[in-house]
Amino acid sequence: MPTNTFDTTAAFDSSAVKTWLLDLQARIVAALEAADGLPFRTDAWQRPEGGGGISRLIEEGRVLERGGVNFSHVIGTQLPPSASAHRPELAGRRWEAMGVSLVLHPRNPYTPTVHMNVRCFVAMKDGEAPVWWFGGGMDLTPYYGFEDDARHFHATCKTALEPFGADLHPRFKDWCDRYFFLKHRNEPRGIGGVFFDDFSEGEFAHAFAMTQSVGDAFLAAYLPILERRKDLAYGERERDFQAYRRGRYVEFNLVYDRGTLFGLQSGGRTESILMSLPPIVKWRYDWQPEPGSPEARLYTDFLVARDWA
Repeated sequence: MPTNTFDTTAAFDSSAVKTWLLDLQARIVAALEAADGLPFRTDAWQRPEGGGGISRLIEEGRVLERGGVNFSHVIGTQLPPSASAHRPELAGRRWEAMGVSLVLHPRNPYTPTVHMNVRCFVAMKDGEAPVWWFGGGMDLTPYYGFEDDARHFHATCKTALEPFGADLHPRFKDWCDRYFFLKHRNEPRGIGGVFFDDFSEGEFAHAFAMTQSVGDAFLAAYLPILERRKDLAYGERERDFQAYRRGRYVEFNLVYDRGTLFGLQSGGRTESILMSLPPIVKWRYDWQPEPGSPEARLYTDFLVARDWA
């Protein structure tokens, strides 16, 4: 992963980050409720160790079989291992973390699963300036691939990053391809998008604005795909393959995902952390798609490294 020089002199504004994150959650949920036609459940919670959050969930929706858009703002006395692994000099510091994280599992197998999160961490030590950084991104996991969906998603990610430097999109796309990869399967989870972590380049205003641009681009990246695919006809074959491929999503989230590991290691709320898991999933022993089938095309044409944008 890229290494960054942390800027400890920039004016970090925790309240501005929190205000934007809450507004982002509200805007995304409102748009998804309009697309689905059913309301999201609101579940506010408190964390005994400090902080809390608001989970917004839908299950058995008309379009979304399961979806969650979570806001959390948690505080701790010692950075957990998943947060300090790449910066051991910060181990043991007090910390504050806030973010919005979402995963949507649509009912229609022709509509891809999507993930997005934006987050901010602060590590603190008496007598020293706080050390802050941003992370996040979004990625798309189709079950049946459509090239126009892939191009649209990646082009929207690229457009969101362009104002902040020509090098960011190729950097963050490559990072996403490497991060959302199941090493034990030797295959990507989906078709990627953008991913970044430990980002504090430039002053606070620059890093925050870049993170805002990524989060604000989510609806433009995903809603057109959802609208195009949500009413396509499908049968039991497509639902069966969707459930099988969802197994890969579960494997990644429980084995590799840093956000899941951080949440569990920091004593987070389990129900909110595991809201990313799909409601129906299957595993089979050594299953292979029939050559030339639509299912095989996912592997040959989409689960490969491509410059979609």
